[in-house]
Amino acid sequence: MALELIAAFISAIACAGIGMLLRKLSGGRLPKWLVPAAAGAGMIGFAVVMEYGWFGRQAAALPEGVVVVWEDQRPQALRPWTMAVPMTSRFLAMDTRSLAAHPGDPDLILAEVYGFARWQGIEQALLVVDCATDRSVRLTAAMKIDDSGVLTGGEWAPMAEGDTSATVACGRANDG
Repeated sequence: MALELIAAFISAIACAGIGMLLRKLSGGRLPKWLVPAAAGAGMIGFAVVMEYGWFGRQAAALPEGVVVVWEDQRPQALRPWTMAVPMTSRFLAMDTRSLAAHPGDPDLILAEVYGFARWQGIEQALLVVDCATDRSVRLTAAMKIDDSGVLTGGEWAPMAEGDTSATVACGRANDG
């Protein structure tokens, strides 16, 4: 975050420099307010590029075998422009290299998932996907799945709209 702040200031200084150069080349005919306006535009432009490019940079940096299964592109009240141009602010990635079927119920697939959110650390969790009923549960220490595949200490949840965890886990587990 600190590096992005420094880069935003550098962008503002560079754009202010361009504004000063334009004023000088015009022989002073351009208004003085052009310099601070250019600095502000440079800083805002940099922030927009960094916010909208975050997901692409993060997804591209994922190792081979780690697949994005869900993106949060909901409009945000404090960012009204996301109503017109959606922006991914969180996403979930699944490690397909570590998929494992339950020994007692092959329809239950255990997968490692990673949650990414802008300005937050990476969260790691274990997800059990029930391929037969298209539902899942994030495992916690209080939960247990017995030898026959029955979950205790938690509740199954239907897959969220746009969540491809079941498709990825069930498809990859059945292929391999």
